[in-house]
Amino acid sequence: MQAVKMVFPCVVLALSVAPAYATDEPGNSLKTLNDELMTSLKAELEKFPAIDRKADNAVDRLSRRGDLHMFLGDFASAEADYRSMVELKPELDVSHWRLGIAMYYAGHPDQAAAQFDKYNTFDNVDRENGIWRYLSHHKAFGQEKAREQLLKYEKDDRPPFKEVYQLFEGKITAEEILSSVPATLEVEAKNSRLFYANLYIGLNHAAEGRQADARNALQKATLNSWPRNAGYGPNYMWHVGRLHYQLLKDTPNASSKPPGPDSKE
Repeated sequence: MQAVKMVFPCVVLALSVAPAYATDEPGNSLKTLNDELMTSLKAELEKFPAIDRKADNAVDRLSRRGDLHMFLGDFASAEADYRSMVELKPELDVSHWRLGIAMYYAGHPDQAAAQFDKYNTFDNVDRENGIWRYLSHHKAFGQEKAREQLLKYEKDDRPPFKEVYQLFEGKITAEEILSSVPATLEVEAKNSRLFYANLYIGLNHAAEGRQADARNALQKATLNSWPRNAGYGPNYMWHVGRLHYQLLKDTPNASSKPPGPDSKE
């Protein structure tokens, strides 16, 4: 899901995000950040006007409200709003990666995988889409089946997505992905690569039940300031990492798979 393709053909309102607290301990920093952010998001949602589905801006409003629901961890409501966008504007369906992510977290991994299949017809180079498809299949059917169904890519994508894909294939380790980030990269490029590396390493650890490792990687991704200022797509994925970290932090003894309406956890 490359940055230039992350924004839908509808208005996306900017989200004000609290700054990082570099002087705090990591846990305190994230708690402060998350608490302030959740308060701000809840206030915005409470004031959100009713949506007239016949209005010209209905899709834009559903998009923003769906994001608010998603960022607040109300995955079922986010899925419902994203589905409504497609109902009103069917041409959005093929590229609606946000719907796939909401489905994944709402407990519908098989439907999420199908949504990422659609996206692959829209962009068959973007391995980040294949990463989410793999995670959806992993949640629905387990690692072996997920690896069997990995999409095949003929062209390289930007790092670290090729390397993350190799992690899912079992060809390299998480440590090798992190060590492959050149120390000579400019700060912004390095932080970008480290953000995505830690995000997907963390989600992979979570999928495979390694909760402590998942929390550690997702904490690093969430403390990374780059995605909060890098545009809509990276910012959205930062929220995903933040939410998944909170899920693991708040339920340390439960399964690390994301809960949803269909879950018995």
